[in-house]
Parts: sequence; structure tokens; C-alpha cells
Amino acid sequence: MIIPAIDLINGKVVRLFQGDYGQKTEYTYSPQERYDLYVSEGAKQLHLVDLDGAKNPACRQLDVIAGLIRNTPVPVQIGGGIRSEKDVADLLGIGANRVVIGSTAVKDPDLVGSWMNRYGAEHIVLALDVNIVDGRRLIAVAGWQQDSGVTIESLIEHYAKYNLKHVLCTDISRDGTLQGSNVELYRDLVRMFPQLEFQASGGIGSLDDLKSLAASGVQSIIIGRSLLEGKFTVKEAVACWPNE
Repeated sequence: MIIPAIDLINGKVVRLFQGDYGQKTEYTYSPQERYDLYVSEGAKQLHLVDLDGAKNPACRQLDVIAGLIRNTPVPVQIGGGIRSEKDVADLLGIGANRVVIGSTAVKDPDLVGSWMNRYGAEHIVLALDVNIVDGRRLIAVAGWQQDSGVTIESLIEHYAKYNLKHVLCTDISRDGTLQGSNVELYRDLVRMFPQLEFQASGGIGSLDDLKSLAASGVQSIIIGRSLLEGKFTVKEAVACWPNE
């Protein structure tokens, strides 16, 4: 499905270029206005990244997020600095349908696996952001500032014993560029792990990019900047995506 996304800092809709807080664009409309628009145009699932929480979990925008979830009639998955079981419980407790876990999933997979066992693997999304170096798909952590040395394939295999279901994969080199998605990456991952539901993210700048990605086999595509900047609408995106 098409999953429209917004990023929040201090309750405001923003976009970072390749995860860099120093390269921030702030938009004038409210997060609720964007979600209302996306739902009216056919979105059935939404995505939110709490960038304040990503920097410091103590600054998580729980009240803002709870209000958005309460006033939005479709499910919302939440990411940004989820590092403890309390973070997971808090977000699921205010109504998030899934929590999106990045660095902690790489640094402590057995801890995150225990959360899957406790809360259900269907409520956990692994956010695996990759840099491709000499053909190796290496996961970056700490806001993309560190190379974990772990390949995405090996980590996914580790999570098999926890009944992993959802993986959000971003090719860092494409994020925020509007230069198209890494179709080959997703096609390979879907072929290797057909039991998983992959969410693709990064680089979508046109409807043609969407159509190319649709052929890769991923279940969902997260779209942020191109919607915020009016490259196309959710309604037009949905029309390009099979089985929506």
C-alpha cells in the first residue's frame, strides 16, 4: 500500500536531507492537516517519525502523537528513537498500530526480539537503513552517522526466530533526493525473504518512480517529501500501486 509519511520536530512538519538535522526544511501546514488530506485522498496507513524522540527519547512528542492518532481514522505507525520497552509500550498504548525500531534493532537484536514475543511481531517494524559499499548492504545506525558493519541480509536471518514480519528498508543514498528508488535492492530482498512484508523508502520523486518500484514486489512504499512538495497526490499514487 501507499504509506504517506511526515516527520515532526516540536509539533511541526519538517523534512531532513539524508537525516541531517542541519539540513531541515520546515513546512507551514499542521501535521493534522496533512493527515486529513492524505486520508481524504485514499491513504489507509500513515507513518510518522518523531525527530525529537529520535534525538532524545525523553523529549518524545507523546501528546502530539496521541492527538494525531486519536483524530485520524486510519492506522499510524511511529518511529524515532525507540530504545526501550517503555518506548514500545507507550506508543502502542496511545494507539500506534506499529512501532518502527532502527538502531536498537541492530545493536541489540535479542532485546528487540523479546519485544516481538511480548507485543506481537505484527506490531514491530525493523527500520534498516543501508549504505551499499562494494556490493555489501551495510546497515547504518545512530541517525546514519555510524556504520554497524552488519549486513541487512544477516540481520534479517537473525530475526527469523522471532517471526519477523515487517521491514522498512531505506537506501540512504536515495533518501530525500527525489531521484528514484533502488529497485534492484528491493527486488533482491523480496526474492531472498518472500515471507516478509517490505516497506520501501527513499527517492520517490515521480509517479514513474512509483510504477518502477511496484514491479519489485515490495508490499508498501513510504512517501514523504514528494507529497509535501506536491509532486503528485496520494490519489494519483494509489492509482499506480497494485492491489490498493
